[in-house]
Amino acid sequence: MGVEGGMKCVKYLLFFFNFIFWLCGLTLIVLGVLVQVAVHNTVVINNVSASSAPIVLIVVGVVVFFIAFFGCCGAWKESYCMVTMFSLLLGLIIITEIGNFGPGTNSVPDSCCVNDTAGCGQGAMEDSRKVHQMGCQTVVEELLKKNIMWVIVAALVIAFLQIMGIIFACMLMRGIRSGYEVM
Repeated sequence: MGVEGGMKCVKYLLFFFNFIFWLCGLTLIVLGVLVQVAVHNTVVINNVSASSAPIVLIVVGVVVFFIAFFGCCGAWKESYCMVTMFSLLLGLIIITEIGNFGPGTNSVPDSCCVNDTAGCGQGAMEDSRKVHQMGCQTVVEELLKKNIMWVIVAALVIAFLQIMGIIFACMLMRGIRSGYEVM
C-alpha cells in the first residue's frame, strides 16, 4: 500500500529535488574528470597537489550523487530504509557544515611552497623562505566580501533546502511507516 493524499505531494517533491541534486552530482563528477584530463591530459592522478580542484569536484560529486540517490530511490520506491538513510546522511552533512574544525594548523597546501615537494607546507605558513606569502586567500576573501549579500543568500537557500529535505524525508518516513502498520 502506497502513501496517500498530502504524502504523495511530499513524495514527489522529495523525488524531484533529489533527482535534480543527483544530476548535479553526476555533473560535478563529469566536470572533475574533464578538468583532470584537460589539466594533465590523463585520468590518472600523478601529482595530488596539482590535481586538488578536480579531486574536490569528483569527491563532492560522488557524495551528492549517493545521498541524492538514496533520497530519489527511497521516495520513488517508498522505502523506509532508504529514506531514513537519506535523512541521516543529510543530517550529518548539516552537522559537518555547522561544525568548526578548529583554527588553522600553521600549515599550507604543498602547492603554496616555493619548491613544491611532498609535505613542504607542513607548519610553514609564516616561513617566507619556504612558502609564497601572497596567496589566493586574500583575493578570495575580497571577492566574498564584495559579494557578501549573495554569499548569505546562497547559504540560506542551501540551508533551507537541506532542512526541508530532512523534514520531507521524516514526513515520508512517517507516512510509509503508518502504511505498513495498517497492513
